[in-house]
Amino acid sequence: MLPVLLMLLAQSPDWSRVDAETMRHFTALVQINSSDPGGSEKPVVDYLKKVFDQEGIESKIFTMDNLADPAVVRPNLIARLKGSGKKKPILIVGHSDTVNVDPKKWTYGPFSAHREGGYVYGRGTVDDKDNLAAALMTMLLLKRQKVPLDRDVIFLSEAGEEGAPVLGAAYLVREHWPEIEAEYCFAEGGSAVRTDGRLRFVSVQTTEKIPFGIRLVANGVAGHGSVPLRSNAVVHIAQAVAKVAAWQPPMRLNDTTRTYFERLATVSTPEERERYNGLLHPEKTDAIQEYLAIHEPRHNSMLRTSISPNIIKAGYRRNVIPSEAEASLDIRVLPDEDLPKFIEMLRSVIHDPAVKIQRDGGSARPGAAPSRLDNEAFRTIERVAGRQYPGVPVLPSMSTGATDMAFFRAKGMQCYGIGPMVDSEDGPKGFGAHSDQERILESALHTFVRFHYELVDEMARAK
Repeated sequence: MLPVLLMLLAQSPDWSRVDAETMRHFTALVQINSSDPGGSEKPVVDYLKKVFDQEGIESKIFTMDNLADPAVVRPNLIARLKGSGKKKPILIVGHSDTVNVDPKKWTYGPFSAHREGGYVYGRGTVDDKDNLAAALMTMLLLKRQKVPLDRDVIFLSEAGEEGAPVLGAAYLVREHWPEIEAEYCFAEGGSAVRTDGRLRFVSVQTTEKIPFGIRLVANGVAGHGSVPLRSNAVVHIAQAVAKVAAWQPPMRLNDTTRTYFERLATVSTPEERERYNGLLHPEKTDAIQEYLAIHEPRHNSMLRTSISPNIIKAGYRRNVIPSEAEASLDIRVLPDEDLPKFIEMLRSVIHDPAVKIQRDGGSARPGAAPSRLDNEAFRTIERVAGRQYPGVPVLPSMSTGATDMAFFRAKGMQCYGIGPMVDSEDGPKGFGAHSDQERILESALHTFVRFHYELVDEMARAK
């Protein structure tokens, strides 16, 4: 046993040097403006390809024509480390685009990668250049350590995740599936969660809700505002929005959310524990759901298909009754939701023939069954998390937002969202993903790189 341990120690990376290199690559990536709109993924891909070329790692670039703006090139990059083929490949993913910015609102430049107080500030620091840098370092370390592999390890830097997946994941799945086909995928969507300075749990995204747009349109008779009309389109749309907002679609747990609340209860206060465990008992759920809707809206959204009325348009003069009014609803459906049936339920709730329900572009992402919790990948995540984040449970989670793993899950790939440690207070304070002061703890990034590398190493290394 001792010779084996000594051999493993000899093969372990020099983490102090790895940390320095990680920060060098990470800051370089954050300093590239790859926001959409306003930037391009091409400089990111050029940077990554240069690094891979220097290391002798084969990589390929795949670019779909950008019909929205032909002048902006938005490529994807795929690199591969070959294994013996004894097992099917692993896909590790980071998306190279970010949401756009308003530079005037940033204390530090959005592409400065400013370092202060142990943090790195900049657009993409936690969405998603952290995953991109961790996946890059994993590839470099596997190659340098000459790790014998039973699986191919495939690296993907994808374009368009934030708003144009047709240029990234959807395009690759449709046109270049053999280049990324894998048994397992690790991408964004998870994190280690710390509250009040105490690490609480590690969240792993195993499924996600699917964005779906609906427009409510009311038509009436136009007229003078001095003569109120019962057919007033504004009134009908306002009443419809009020009914929709007051409606709670039925609660439905799946394997992921059921396990999430069961495990969350084990690290919660007695009062919270009673609520989370109570979700498994139908006679208790009404009061609990109402509490969550007011005090924990994210958890309430995890229980059901959710509806948020976000845009209302009507009228053009104060003294004119408009003939049309409309409201846009942001609907996030459960991955197995029956959409035609749901729309009929919505029509019944509104109960107004003057209000029409129209699909507003549908979803760019497909629904798929949650990834499994009883396979090699999830067990390995739990084991590696136990080493890097000791003493806390691993919680499978259903993202209320969306990721491009939806495209891969729809093809049968088992996908898991992972990420660095974050403080739960950061988002509400304006330091989270998509915020104007987005930031990451340097120590959290370095721990995540270790976690990412050990996870892929343990999954792919020849036994």
